[in-house]
Amino acid sequence: MYLLGEALIGEEPEIAHIDLVIGDKNGPVGMAFANAMSHMSAGHTPLLAVIRPNLPTKPSTLIVPKVTVKNLEQAAQVFGPAQTAVAKAVSDAVEEGLIPKDKAEDIVLIVSVFIHPEAEDYSKIYRYNYGATKLAIQRAMENFPSVDKVIYEKDRSTHPIMGFKITRLWDPPYLQVALDIPSMESAKKVLEELPESDHLILEAGTPLIKRYGLDIVKKMRETRPDAFIVADLKTLDVGHLETRMAADVTADAVVISGLAPLVTIEKAIKEARKTGIYSIIDMLNVGDPKGVLEHLSVMPDVVELHRAIDVEPKEMKHVWGDIKGIKALSDKMLVAVAGGIRAENAQEAIKAGADIIIVGRAITKAKDIEGMARRFLKLMKEEIDQFRVMTDF
Repeated sequence: MYLLGEALIGEEPEIAHIDLVIGDKNGPVGMAFANAMSHMSAGHTPLLAVIRPNLPTKPSTLIVPKVTVKNLEQAAQVFGPAQTAVAKAVSDAVEEGLIPKDKAEDIVLIVSVFIHPEAEDYSKIYRYNYGATKLAIQRAMENFPSVDKVIYEKDRSTHPIMGFKITRLWDPPYLQVALDIPSMESAKKVLEELPESDHLILEAGTPLIKRYGLDIVKKMRETRPDAFIVADLKTLDVGHLETRMAADVTADAVVISGLAPLVTIEKAIKEARKTGIYSIIDMLNVGDPKGVLEHLSVMPDVVELHRAIDVEPKEMKHVWGDIKGIKALSDKMLVAVAGGIRAENAQEAIKAGADIIIVGRAITKAKDIEGMARRFLKLMKEEIDQFRVMTDF
């Protein structure tokens, strides 16, 4: 047996975070158990979990403090409420059948306990650590989470201590507002007036970047720290370098021109994957977008079917093309459409299969920026997490 469990319960400063391992006495967990008891380190002295002095729990459980114990007051919190909480949780897990009673003499637990240096309330320390240990044991015995659960949750969850949100595009369709106006003051006004939405993407347009440089992404994030921000570089060469530059200024996605050499596109896509950002190929003026994709060894995250502003007065036909054919090349690839999108025809683009509707002047030049953006957002889905109560995960 070699099982792992983790759980976080409570509120700071008494919040409890438990990591534990369960295994056979004569296996690697048992060996680690014995080594920990015989190789102590200052401030992280391991101790047996006891319900009260002279009554250790079964299965035998070793507690290892995560935070360095610096004084007797912190030691008392570990040796008092935390030690008792872990022991009680293990004993109750046996009584309730989470841990088979006939295995209680054959297995051991190693439990890593976090106690905040500013924790004071002994009752909360006990209750939170009891609950976290019990939940971690249950998860370990059930092999929670499954691989499918991790894959489902990884882009939908936010770590509470991160301080900011990493947005991923898992729930299309989305509205992408292109800030193509080469004025920082005007761009900031738009950012301040746009509504908050899980289905809103912000784009640092090419003119804006050409005037102020890539650092404009950082400026945008000062106003909208949790936004998904696209750096529209329309890269034509040194794809890996420009992608890295976009990632370094905290962009969530970078745009590569579909007119670039295939090797440039591929290097940009690979660099995007390496840095954890999205790669977008802009097919502006590309005659056969699907043909370009078919010659790539790696697929981008997003393909943008784009009609140029300069050709709009002459040719009002959209360039949405074969969206279904493009999506057939990769089941994870999203398709964005840009050029002449209005509130009146946005629904048509969504019905054609577009995952991202890119809108510029129709919103950024509107008298009521927030109202116009909301018209587009009404075509999207409901907010992602408004009905979701996060408890155990």
